[in-house]
Amino acid sequence: MQNVLIVGGGIGGSAILKTLSETSYLQVFGVVDINLDAQAIVTAKSLGIKIADHYRKFDKKEIDIVFNVTGSNELYQELKDYFLTSTVIVPGSLANVLVRLLEEKEHFINRLSKESHREKIIFNSIEEGMIGIDKTSHITFMNKSAARMLEVRVNNTIGKHIHEFISLSELPRTYETGRIELNRELELGNGSRIVTSRFPMIGDNGEIIGAFAVFKDITEVVALAEEITDLKEIQTMLEAIIQSSDDAISVVDEKGNGLLVNPAYTRITGLQMKDVIGQPASADISEGESMHLKALQTRKPVRGVNLKVGPSNREVIVNVAPIIVDNKLKGSVGVIHDTTEIRSLMKELDRARSIIRTLESKYTFDDIIGLSSEMQLSLQQAKLAAQTLVTVLLRGESGTGKELFAHAIHSASERKYNKFVRINCAALSEELLESELFGYEEGAIPGIKTGEKRGLFEEANNGSIFLDEIGELSSTLQSKLLRVLQEHETLRIGGSKSIPVNVRVIASTNANMEKALLEGKFREDLYYRLNRMPILIPPLRNRKQDIPRISERLLVKLNQEYGRSVESISDKALQYLRVYDWPGNVRELENVLSRSMIFMQMNERQLTEEHIPLNMLRVPEAKNEVLIQSSMPLQEQLDTVERGILHHALKEAGGNKSKAAKQLEISLRTLYYKLEKYGLM
Repeated sequence: MQNVLIVGGGIGGSAILKTLSETSYLQVFGVVDINLDAQAIVTAKSLGIKIADHYRKFDKKEIDIVFNVTGSNELYQELKDYFLTSTVIVPGSLANVLVRLLEEKEHFINRLSKESHREKIIFNSIEEGMIGIDKTSHITFMNKSAARMLEVRVNNTIGKHIHEFISLSELPRTYETGRIELNRELELGNGSRIVTSRFPMIGDNGEIIGAFAVFKDITEVVALAEEITDLKEIQTMLEAIIQSSDDAISVVDEKGNGLLVNPAYTRITGLQMKDVIGQPASADISEGESMHLKALQTRKPVRGVNLKVGPSNREVIVNVAPIIVDNKLKGSVGVIHDTTEIRSLMKELDRARSIIRTLESKYTFDDIIGLSSEMQLSLQQAKLAAQTLVTVLLRGESGTGKELFAHAIHSASERKYNKFVRINCAALSEELLESELFGYEEGAIPGIKTGEKRGLFEEANNGSIFLDEIGELSSTLQSKLLRVLQEHETLRIGGSKSIPVNVRVIASTNANMEKALLEGKFREDLYYRLNRMPILIPPLRNRKQDIPRISERLLVKLNQEYGRSVESISDKALQYLRVYDWPGNVRELENVLSRSMIFMQMNERQLTEEHIPLNMLRVPEAKNEVLIQSSMPLQEQLDTVERGILHHALKEAGGNKSKAAKQLEISLRTLYYKLEKYGLM
C-alpha cells in the first residue's frame, strides 16, 4: 500500500480523492490546501484523512506519491526539492489529464447508472409478475407487479426463502430438474389464482444457477388468452425489446442462418435485413471468423472477441451465447458493441501520452542488443553511469548506437521524468549552434529584431542534454561549454546575467580525440571534463554474434514502417550478413535489410539471400595479414578470409573465372560453387 498526498483541494483534488478512496492499492495519506474550506479538504475530514494548509507539515518519509493539482509549475519544482527522490511527483499537466479522464469516467458511470435505472423501470413496468431464486431457493429478484400480486414489499422479500411467500411454489423443483414448465395454475396464500411459467437460469458455463417465474393473475390471463397463445404476438414483443437496445443484436438458427437483427445492428454494420436474414452467419464478417458458428459448434458462450463487420470494416466487440431449450440447441444470440467511442477515448489518451513523451527519452537498456563481452562491458559501464550524475563521453564508430546509449542512460537515471534534449554539433554552423545551445537576448542576433530565445541548456534544466559529435565544436563553443560544466551556469548571446542550470551532459564522438588534443583542435581541460566516464561502444564487426538478434529487431521496425509481415531471415542470408564486416555498423545493416525488404513480394514471409543486394556489401580484398578475432567462431573467420581471396583472385584475373580457377589451382566447378556460396557470382 502506497501513501498519496494530494496538493490542491479544488475540483481536481476532489475528483482524485474520490477515485483513490475507492482503490485498494493506493491510500490517500493527506490533503493540502491553503483554504481549509476547500471541497477536497471537507471531504477528507469526513473520511478521517489528515489535512493541512502546507505540504511541509507532512513527514516526507511517509509519502510515496504526490499529486500536484494546483496548476502551478513552480510548486511542482518545490515539491521535487522537498520530498525524497524516491517519491513520485505527478505534475499539474499530467494531473489535469488524469482529472479529465476521471471526469469522463464519472460521465460514463452516470450514463451507466441511467441505463441501469431505465432497465429497472422497464422491469418494474411489466404487467407480468417476475420472481427469481438462487440455488438455495432464496429470492434474488422480484418486480413490482409480483409484489402487488403477493401483497408484499419487494425489499422485505429479497434474500428470504420462496416458501415464506408462496408455500406451494415449484421453483425449487425447476432448479433441481432444469426443466421449463409453461402455463401452470397455482393458488396463492391470499386466495388469488395465477398462471405461471417457470424457467431455469443457466450461467455462462452452462451450469444452472437458479430459476425464475413469470406469472399473471388468472383473470388477466383469460382476458389475454388469445394474445398469449399467439406465437407471432410473442415474437413481436420480443422483437420490440430487442429493437430498443443500443447494442446490435443478431439471432441465428441451429444451422447458423440469420433469423433476426435489430436497427442498431443495421446502424453499426451498415448491412440491411435482407443482407442477413436467411443468410449464413458469416455474411456480416469482413475480417475474422463467425462467433455464431463457434458458439453453435461448442455449445458454449463466446465473450469479448474483436471482429470487423460490414462493408466499412467496422471494429466491434462480440458476445455470443447458444440458445438451448430442453437440452436442444435452437440457435444462438449475439450482441455487438461498437468500439468507436472507446477508440476515440484511446486516441485522446494516446495523444496525451505523446505530449508527455516529448519530454522523455525514447529508448531504454532493453532496446540495446548485445551478447558479446565487449558490448556487455559497455552496457555495464552505461548502467553504472546512469546511477550517477557524472558527465559521460560515448565513443565509437558512426552507426554503433551512441544515441541509443544516451537515451538509455537518461531513462535509467533519476532525471528520467525531466527533459532529454539532443543536438548534433556537426549538423549546424557555429553561429546557429551557439544560438541553439545558449540562446540569445532580444536584438542580439542580426536579422532578428524582436524576441528572445531560451537555449537548449536552459530547456534541459534538471534533465539531460546529449551533444552528438562533440569533437566538431569550435574553440569558442568549447570555452562556453567548459563554463557550463565548471560553473553550472549559462550565458545567452547578448546577455549579461548568468543563468544557473542543472544539466547532465552526455557527449559522443567518433573522432580521435587524443589526436585532436595533440593538434590543438580540442581543449585539454574540456576533454578531461568530458572524459570522466568514457564508454567505448564496439563496432558491429567485433560482435557479429549479435547480428541475428539485431536483424530480428530491425525486421519488426521495418515491418511497421513498410506495412510488411516478414517473419524471419534464412540461415544462408544470415551467413552472408555475418561474413561482411559492416563498416557502417548497425546503421548500414538496417539500410541493407531495408533495401532487401523492398525487393520482396508482399506475400513473402522469409527474407532470403536472394533478396539481399550483394552490391551493397563491399567485399574486403584479401591481405597478406589476417586479423584474428577471438570473439568470432573459427568457421566465420575462415569464410571471411576465403571470400576475400576469391574476390581478389577474380579481380586479378579481370573477371575471367577459368583464369582465376587456374591461378588458385582449383577446378572451375569448385570455383563456381564457392562463388555462389559467398554471393560473388
